Amino acid sequence: MLDPVARPQAGLAVRCSRALLSPWSRLSLLFAVLASAAVTVVLYEPQRLLSAGWPPQVGGVGAVVLFALAYGLCTAAFVPRPVLNLAAGALFGSQAGLVAAVAGTVLGAGIAFTLGRLLGRDALRPLVRGRWLKAADGQLSRHGFRSMLAIRLFPGVPFAAANYCAAVSRMGYLPFLLATGLGSIPNTAAYVVAGSEAASPTSPAFLFAMGFIVLSGLCAAVVAWRKRHRLRSREPQPVNHRP
Repeated sequence: MLDPVARPQAGLAVRCSRALLSPWSRLSLLFAVLASAAVTVVLYEPQRLLSAGWPPQVGGVGAVVLFALAYGLCTAAFVPRPVLNLAAGALFGSQAGLVAAVAGTVLGAGIAFTLGRLLGRDALRPLVRGRWLKAADGQLSRHGFRSMLAIRLFPGVPFAAANYCAAVSRMGYLPFLLATGLGSIPNTAAYVVAGSEAASPTSPAFLFAMGFIVLSGLCAAVVAWRKRHRLRSREPQPVNHRP
């Protein structure tokens, strides 16, 4: 009888590549990237460079494009968007500043969504078990565009958190980016106008912009309270067994 041919064992390189490409290894890489971005923001404060007029040697359309690129990278590194929106208005005025801020918002959201989808989704997807997590995941997966549009219109959910929650869900790229671009316009415009009119705090444009910011924040709080109340009302009531 012929001896069975032994199957060649996987080499060390194959085993290492499988370990490195495993879901938890990619999730660890995502955490490392986000931690490095956060440390970079704390140490170098790139938002100060933008608000000071960086880059000073570039003007016109080139400056707007560079600002949008830097805006996207900064939002992916957890720089607060209101600071960047105010800087966009102060540097470029209301119109060009709005274009740069919205473009940077979409770019930053796309970067975060891609990182979350490629590095974190496979590991985090099985952990979506709680009632709140399942409800959020179902809403984003079934009604992605509508849900993300509401999140962007009412700024109650942090920008980065919304990006990574959407990445873990089954939402597609196109609905996510479209909803982000359209839904971010009103609130972003208010901050940009406030930044462009910061030198005249009593002007009608500045007062209107600040009023809109306050009103949108109140609306977001009301919507969040109603959502929470609705979810609580759907909780199954405990059954009291009589002795």
